[in-house]
Amino acid sequence: ALSAEKYGVDIISLDGFECAGHPGEDDVGNFVLQARGAKVLTRPYICSGGVGDGKQIAAALALGADGVNCGTRFCATQECNWPSSFKQRMVEASELDTVLMLRRLQNTCRVFRNKVAAEVEEIESKAGDDFDFGMVVALVNGKRGREAEVMNDADGGIWSAGQVVGLIDSIPTCQELMDEMMTEAEETVCVRLRSLVSMGGPRSRL
Repeated sequence: ALSAEKYGVDIISLDGFECAGHPGEDDVGNFVLQARGAKVLTRPYICSGGVGDGKQIAAALALGADGVNCGTRFCATQECNWPSSFKQRMVEASELDTVLMLRRLQNTCRVFRNKVAAEVEEIESKAGDDFDFGMVVALVNGKRGREAEVMNDADGGIWSAGQVVGLIDSIPTCQELMDEMMTEAEETVCVRLRSLVSMGGPRSRL
């Protein structure tokens, strides 16, 4: 992010460890990362990774972010062209149902835990320091993933998903999801958080 500022970017996507795809190699979650961003960044930034509801939007803003970036959550909407089997698997999943693969290659990627991802995880674990990308290339290549989408086969290939799958319990329209998230964010700020602030009386010891 600091390097991006040096190149003159207008806005930064600050990705926490929870995110889908490539979270980097430092394993820093958003609760620390976003607060750190508020301390050291001079450009606006958005919180990316693990965001799936309005409470988290309110939290991200409180930590210093200027907005949020949602990926996985919107893949589980009616408008998304992902297969229905992928979406249903996300609804049924917990926050533990992702795999960090290719860590030994310093190219960590977070994907949904399905049969192929579990196989890649096992191969990488057994190979240890001898692990080589060639051992799993046939499992993780993009062609296989696209074929799995065409066949509506959630176990047929690798597909990215963040830990936010643990918060997904429905497949709404994008409009319904946006309305729900905005309402929850406003209620969190205006009701729950406001109730914690002393208005003229003795300050809370919390």
